[in-house]
Amino acid sequence: MKNLVILGGGYGGMRLLQRLLPNQLPEDIEITLIDRIPYHCLKTEYYALAAGTISDQHVRVSFPEHPRLRVKYGEVTDISLEAKLIYLKDQDPIVYDDLVIGLGCEDKYHNIPGAEEFTYSIQSIDKSRSTYQKLNNLGPGSTVAIVGGGLSGVELASELNESRPDLQVKLFDRGDHILSMFPERLSNYVENWFHTHGVEIINGANITKVEENVLYNQDDAIPFDVIVWTAGIQPSKVIRHLDVEKDGQGRVVLTPQHNLPTDEHVYVVGDGASLPHAPSAQLAEGQAEQIVQVLVKRWNNEEPPSEFPAIKLKGVLGSLGKKHGFGLVADRAITGRVPRLLKSGVLWMYKYHNG
Repeated sequence: MKNLVILGGGYGGMRLLQRLLPNQLPEDIEITLIDRIPYHCLKTEYYALAAGTISDQHVRVSFPEHPRLRVKYGEVTDISLEAKLIYLKDQDPIVYDDLVIGLGCEDKYHNIPGAEEFTYSIQSIDKSRSTYQKLNNLGPGSTVAIVGGGLSGVELASELNESRPDLQVKLFDRGDHILSMFPERLSNYVENWFHTHGVEIINGANITKVEENVLYNQDDAIPFDVIVWTAGIQPSKVIRHLDVEKDGQGRVVLTPQHNLPTDEHVYVVGDGASLPHAPSAQLAEGQAEQIVQVLVKRWNNEEPPSEFPAIKLKGVLGSLGKKHGFGLVADRAITGRVPRLLKSGVLWMYKYHNG
């Protein structure tokens, strides 16, 4: 019996399981899924969990069940490509025949002193829970800094404003406009929403240092009760330690079949893979669909597709609290209640279909 090991039950790992089970898994293949927690998590909703507008249960989806699927709970510490071994913290190593690495990403602190030690995060469910505890134990009038004006920072700032309007929230971004990856029309819409709702935006920010409850912008020390970091991501530590070819962002360079150029039995899915688009749940799922095709072909001793069509992304939707939103759908900018309703519908369908 051959063992397909999937590291990480995120969006890519979950899609692999959905497509292989129950009917595409050959009789001589078993799957071992390794994750730190016993369920799939909706990472795109961690901002709401941290803000306190949804409960922990809302971001959980059960893993599928199958006689030849073994779910192992543990933290991956290292991978030996030569020995085909997965090393786990305080557990025996796991042997693989085929491996899919989907360990996600971590915060990137850009070598700013104190940023990792003195800020809170929404990059994992554990960190989001800690951030929730800290934010929602604050007294009225407390000040919160959110560093990073991308999608995560914007959604957290707006949701926190709705959850705790008694807090003073300031959003720091290094650009001239927040949401720099979106058209200027959307950036202006969101900035106006923040202005109307009392969230202060500090553009052109240059964070040089962080101390406990102190943020240094252009070397000016600004006191805060809580500082949350949403200013960039990088592949997981395990990926960063792999001795394989990587791109300028530290993501693993792959063949068109999504495996290592030096090893057709090792694939990388999601945030750790070097792909033409920015990391996202949609991208990880689209990539997983193609990896399944490759695996099934190779298991049947057939040649996999020599190339795949580009992964089509349907768009991006963002929330401004529970009633407003923004997004790009088919390259069209949309704002107001419609994108918020669309996002709620997409989330409901995902949970209903997967759960």
